[in-house]
Amino acid sequence: MADVIREFDGLRVKVDDVVYMPSLDAPTDKPHPFVYFISIHNDSPVPVTIKGRKWVVKEANGEVVVVEGDGVVGQRPVIQPGDHFSYNSYHVVAGNAEAAGAFFGETAAGEWIFTRIPDFKLVIPGWV
Repeated sequence: MADVIREFDGLRVKVDDVVYMPSLDAPTDKPHPFVYFISIHNDSPVPVTIKGRKWVVKEANGEVVVVEGDGVVGQRPVIQPGDHFSYNSYHVVAGNAEAAGAFFGETAAGEWIFTRIPDFKLVIPGWV
């Protein structure tokens, strides 16, 4: 990526839903799976390609997990002006947790940008 990456006002991320899904497979040390639904909206006048993401998940027990990678769910979507890209994915946790992060991309003019993902909670129903 480029040396200078600026926060881009033209992208907006919305956490559409977070669903606790205990029926999904999960490892014994992190037995609580959550599916989250995300939309990335391009309110700018230029196309934007999403090239990467970074998630920070803070568990209630103090553990912090950082997940970085190329693209979004195996894709590098090009989001046209006025359009959006929606997807869902999941994360497994040991207990209640909070997630935050950012998407990284490039405008059609070659400018490297990022936009923040709003913080959201992974709350296990009935968990104290």
